Amino acid sequence: MSLWLLTGRQCEKQPMGLLAPLPPSPFAPELTLQAYLLGSVEFEAALALQRRLAFQVSGDRESAHLVVCEHPPVITVGRHGSRAHILCEPDELRLRRWPVRWLNRGGGCLLHAPGQLAIYPILALDTLGFGLEAYIDRLQEAVIALLDDFSIHGETLPGHAGVFVSGRPIAGIGIAVRNWVTYHGVYLNVAPDLEPFRRIRFGGSLEDGQMTSVARERRGLVRPSLIRERLLEHFAAHFGFARTVIFHEHPQLNHRAPSDAVATTR
Repeated sequence: MSLWLLTGRQCEKQPMGLLAPLPPSPFAPELTLQAYLLGSVEFEAALALQRRLAFQVSGDRESAHLVVCEHPPVITVGRHGSRAHILCEPDELRLRRWPVRWLNRGGGCLLHAPGQLAIYPILALDTLGFGLEAYIDRLQEAVIALLDDFSIHGETLPGHAGVFVSGRPIAGIGIAVRNWVTYHGVYLNVAPDLEPFRRIRFGGSLEDGQMTSVARERRGLVRPSLIRERLLEHFAAHFGFARTVIFHEHPQLNHRAPSDAVATTR
């Protein structure tokens, strides 16, 4: 089985012609998006659920899932990140109780915390008719459209996956694709405490640009339920889903899935 990992316009282990756009699928307009709004979920449990859903989509390529949740504090490092992008000594990591997880996704280093939405699409790109670049573009466009609903001007920067506001990242993207089925995804700062993000060099390549949030740009809080509602609307519209069915639990979600993250607590 082949594994492709990407971020922005970069793609690792790409077979010839992988980035060529696919023709629109005649099935796409009939597909239903199953969205799971799960609240706070341990990162490892969410990752295990994604893998189960990706396995299901590999066997039923007309199924499509979107997992939306938040995570307790954890640092994840993708293929373009390194330990140097974590601006904390081991003692501080232990004090803050931040585990570090190395992943097979694209992208660099990301801090996940309450107030940040983790958005995980599990889709069969060949069924939807998207190549990898088009998929990243649609993800970014959906986030930009969501921000526009709240009078925030989001934009993309050449060579960097994610969405930015006045040069400050507001949403990070790190994607993995196996057999044309996507997992991992987008991390949108809605209203997290931004101080801890100063300890992380976002994306693995940006020297400057501390992360911002919807709350910071709006100079006030926005109802999380409204953010999730608009997210589902824009995601369905940008990926051509005719219907969205919403769930608030998944029977295969194990909230205490085992972790192989680097321990940072005694």
